[in-house]
Amino acid sequence: MNIARDKYLRDLINRMNNGMIKVVTGIRRSGKSYLLFKLFYEYLLSQGVLESHIIKIELDQRKNRIYRDPDVILDYIETLIEDDKQYYILLDEVQMLNDFEEVLNSLLHISNVDIYVTGSNSKFLSKDVITEFRGRGDEIHVFPLTFKEFMQVYDGDMYRGFADYIVYGGLPLISTMKTETQKVNYLTNLFNETYLKDIIERNHIEKTQELENLINVLASAIGSLTNPPKIQATFKSSIGSAISINTIRQYIEYLEDAFIISKAQRYNVKGRKYIGTPLKYYFEDIGLRNARLGFRQVEETHLMENIIYNELRYRGYSVDVGVVEKREMSENGKQIRKALEIDFVANLGSQRYYIQSALSMPTPGKQIQEKTSLINVADSFKKIIIVKDIVNVKRDENGIVTMSIYDFLLKENSLDL
Repeated sequence: MNIARDKYLRDLINRMNNGMIKVVTGIRRSGKSYLLFKLFYEYLLSQGVLESHIIKIELDQRKNRIYRDPDVILDYIETLIEDDKQYYILLDEVQMLNDFEEVLNSLLHISNVDIYVTGSNSKFLSKDVITEFRGRGDEIHVFPLTFKEFMQVYDGDMYRGFADYIVYGGLPLISTMKTETQKVNYLTNLFNETYLKDIIERNHIEKTQELENLINVLASAIGSLTNPPKIQATFKSSIGSAISINTIRQYIEYLEDAFIISKAQRYNVKGRKYIGTPLKYYFEDIGLRNARLGFRQVEETHLMENIIYNELRYRGYSVDVGVVEKREMSENGKQIRKALEIDFVANLGSQRYYIQSALSMPTPGKQIQEKTSLINVADSFKKIIIVKDIVNVKRDENGIVTMSIYDFLLKENSLDL
């Protein structure tokens, strides 16, 4: 079964022979290897590149562990470069290569090679490589399947598809599984045996129960404002743990480095500045989030918000939580400032969108509640409310657009409808 990942393939094609190291990052099992070793490899062949001029090494394969030695892999690659035509070097899970920065730096000095690497850890890759090579590292981040990609291979309509997607997420292998038992076992085992073990081993964590408890707290709090002091208070009151704030911060960083979670910072729209903490954390894949909680907290409101956040990031937007202040009179007649929240402020170059996620707006009161923060934004950028209800795209007298989650996720130009 083939799943087209056209956006990422275009990203690779547009970066060919640009003199930079193409760094394909993403959570494990998100499809990085499939993108590079199948889709991009087949594209190269279709363009007339000889198979002998595509050097592929999957470093996570046991049979290739000899090539984790920097000198061995450099000697091997050099023996395969036999002429002055262009060669394409594809290295999978490059963080498993010892001294990989030195190896990549050495390869950069070979004039007729174009280098592509994948890896599952941002600290090793998107931070170190891009910093190490001073502008010669070019990152392409691969997310789990979007809903539109998921529906390419889903056997059913979009309503049933969304019902499955919001529970089991978008890791590519999920789309091949037929039963709930298969999906539940796969996600649960993957989280425990792959992601969790990777983080523990890579960072030499001894207090593993504290890490697991933290993951559970973050999984329960998607869409809610939090920070290390609040998490510490939760540990103390609910778990009876005396975990330190510094440990919480460190563990959160480990989870971000492994692409398990990402954060959305708060942005004061009128003041045009970031507000520090608290902030929000979202999971890279909601199926993994649900598996972590034993599929016991499948709240559509927060999960739909997480899906919208991931979709915006997939489309290339930087995403913040918006805060807009409104002045109003208190009961005793004094003027007070009230902070209103906008779920997402999405920015890409000169584009900006203010977006609210609302499962439904069945009453006028609920409509007013969802629109109030948007109405109090003074600028002219587009304002959108996304609902799960089946509605035609419509615009009200304040210029606020309401659309369904299906239009938003399935139409590439949905933000401009």
